[in-house]
Amino acid sequence: MTSTQAPAPTAADITATRGQDSGGRNLFDDFAPLGNPLRDGLTDKRTPDPCVMVIFGVTGDLTARKLMPALWDLAVGHPLPEGFSIVGVSRRSWTDEEFREEMRAAVVRGARTPVTDEAWKQFSEGLFYVAGDFAAAQTYTDLASRLEAIDTERRTQGNRLFYLATSPTYFPDIIENLGTSGIAERREIYSDPRERWNRVVVEKPFGHDVESARQLIQEMATVFSEQQIYRIDHYLGKETVQNVMAFRFANILFEPVFNRSYVEHIQITAAEAIGVEGRGGYYEDSGALRDMVQSHLLQLLTVVAMEPPAVFRGDEVRDEKVKVLRSVVPPIGPQVDSRAIRGQYGAGYMGGKPVEGYLTERGVRPESQTETFVALKLEIDNWRWANVPFYLRTGKRLPRRVTEIAITFKKVPHLMFRNAVDTAPDSNVITMRIQPDEGIAIRFAAKVPGPTNKLRNVPMDFYYGSTFGETSPDAYERLILDAMLGDPTLFQRRDEVETAWGIVQPVLDGWANGLSPTRQYDSGTWGPAEADAMVREDGFHWRRP
Repeated sequence: MTSTQAPAPTAADITATRGQDSGGRNLFDDFAPLGNPLRDGLTDKRTPDPCVMVIFGVTGDLTARKLMPALWDLAVGHPLPEGFSIVGVSRRSWTDEEFREEMRAAVVRGARTPVTDEAWKQFSEGLFYVAGDFAAAQTYTDLASRLEAIDTERRTQGNRLFYLATSPTYFPDIIENLGTSGIAERREIYSDPRERWNRVVVEKPFGHDVESARQLIQEMATVFSEQQIYRIDHYLGKETVQNVMAFRFANILFEPVFNRSYVEHIQITAAEAIGVEGRGGYYEDSGALRDMVQSHLLQLLTVVAMEPPAVFRGDEVRDEKVKVLRSVVPPIGPQVDSRAIRGQYGAGYMGGKPVEGYLTERGVRPESQTETFVALKLEIDNWRWANVPFYLRTGKRLPRRVTEIAITFKKVPHLMFRNAVDTAPDSNVITMRIQPDEGIAIRFAAKVPGPTNKLRNVPMDFYYGSTFGETSPDAYERLILDAMLGDPTLFQRRDEVETAWGIVQPVLDGWANGLSPTRQYDSGTWGPAEADAMVREDGFHWRRP
């Protein structure tokens, strides 16, 4: 691909999505459930324009596990446009019928909604396949012909959603060929709602470090404007992540205490019980810092620390997230040794059964120092969060799978019960559980019944499943629908990507210079002892989720 540096984003790029639906909508209008089918011919405001979704790398694991089940659930539970079609592009020599059979099997395995013959027949009529190499011009000639035929037969009006579900190594070839073939058209602003549109969805990782991220941004900008690019992080599509913002900004009871005057520290944990599961080759090139911290954990940090946007929409939300990231103070130089702990799982026990260590995984180098565990201490240098430590940790082969945000508050300044209790009650804690037991818990002190003034910590729990009585839609359902609608709120903007890489780059540089060597930890434990010591130095301890 050409190395011509793309121009910096214009004001039109950054603000193009503002002003849509500006009729005084409530801040959280978009939190409405997705599953409201159209009735009596009424048009739903969340129904996209007719379009074709082109999935590059359609034979891969992402499509089978996530994309196709999500598209099926959307088609059944939400009003997708009439004539909506999917074109898969990959190297396997499938026919349309073989492609449809493979996708049905994937939907049966992974979708929330059961598959019936009648419903599948209607859905599968919009599934098509183009075989070819991503770097070959002929592939895009064949794709262009198929898209023109679909536009005519299914009235999709020339609207295209390109989804890059491939390895990042193929991104440059796909982007360049979409441009040179004329299939994709660069547009700065869509001023006419009837104008046909092209958008591209890109899966993480968005680069390998700061420089490669900038290079990818420049390469994409030669074909697509920033308004057309949707960088997807599926964590932002999770209902519970979006609910963090709803919890903070839709409840006057909580938002006033989310600041340095009341919060003692914040912990963000993303623990996995599994190992690399045969993906040792991929993990050797990424590691936990790139795979989880640079994307998922920093996204969780932004939603818990951001200022309230004027409206829950597009760049208003992303502006506030970028402000937070720009205020983050990462470990630099010698600080990396004590504030950026990395570990690697060894042999141990999971569920009472012995498991092997990372170095014996397929595709892993025998001398590998790749981290499967990271614990970071970050600070946010702004008015709201000054001097409040943020502790982030993620790892594989930890005791259980859990992702949560725990906000620990300062103790009361004067305990009137001190003469009547054996020990002072613990700090109040708000725990936002992202997975698997989605919900929110609040820990506070209450008096134990009886003649004494004995206090005990008690929980107040909210669970999504028991409260709403239905399974939350998969994150990809929300994100794919938003991309079709042209709503960029839950996608990452270029400055957000670059700033996030800027936070982890000093850690990567420190590790490359030998700081904070990789420590071994036994599978089934909560990571190396140095991670516990990092938090203890500040007088705290890691939560045991």
